Amino acid sequence: MATEQQTQTKKRKHQDNSGRQRKKQKKVRDEEGDLDVELGLNRAFERMDGQLLADHIAQKTSRFGTDLSPVELSDLYISANAIRDSTSWQKPRSLENLPAFLEAFAGEKEKLDDASKKCGAPHTIIVAGAGLRAADLVRAVRKFQKKGMPVAKLFAKHFKLEEQASFLNKTRTGIAVGTPQRLIDLIENDALSLEDLRRIVVDASHIDQKKRGILDMRETMMPLAKLLSRAEFKERYADPDRHVDLIFY
Repeated sequence: MATEQQTQTKKRKHQDNSGRQRKKQKKVRDEEGDLDVELGLNRAFERMDGQLLADHIAQKTSRFGTDLSPVELSDLYISANAIRDSTSWQKPRSLENLPAFLEAFAGEKEKLDDASKKCGAPHTIIVAGAGLRAADLVRAVRKFQKKGMPVAKLFAKHFKLEEQASFLNKTRTGIAVGTPQRLIDLIENDALSLEDLRRIVVDASHIDQKKRGILDMRETMMPLAKLLSRAEFKERYADPDRHVDLIFY
């Protein structure tokens, strides 16, 4: 026959388990509440400042980088100070609102339809999770391209690396849209120049039919972490003279 102490202990354990379960269920409900399936958006990113985003990215990197050592993981972390706060933007982070978002967070005197005289040296790189999404983003920002200065399509779907390298080597472009691994490959191939880069915009809010965004899948999150944590970017996030904005849309 159980003693009164044993009974109380079991009761406390049951209460603790019930409390944890309620918290877990609330968290799931809260996360689901941020998912706007009709617009295809995770609206949680609208409320995330630099610190929340840095913590979120670190959590995702740790989750998917189980094959990495603690030192390797730490190299992939992004400082909160590197991320530009965009919580002031009040509109949904949809395709149709992207051009206005870019204009709002560009410099007052900067012309987004301009391009460097150097070929393959965009001022803006937009990072997408998949080729089809990247193609949609290209169409969304075409208002910023001029004759002879198109938006660069830097994703693997239907395009070979060599073709894109050749395109960059002979074409002026102000805005480039690509997927993380292809962007890394083009940078390491010396085809994509970072000389005049002013901002990296991550298409973070978009979710697919399975309610997953670029940060929710290992095959996109880990290349993204490796791209954003490249030494040449980390140096410039904090360099006032050659500064690069890191913005999550």
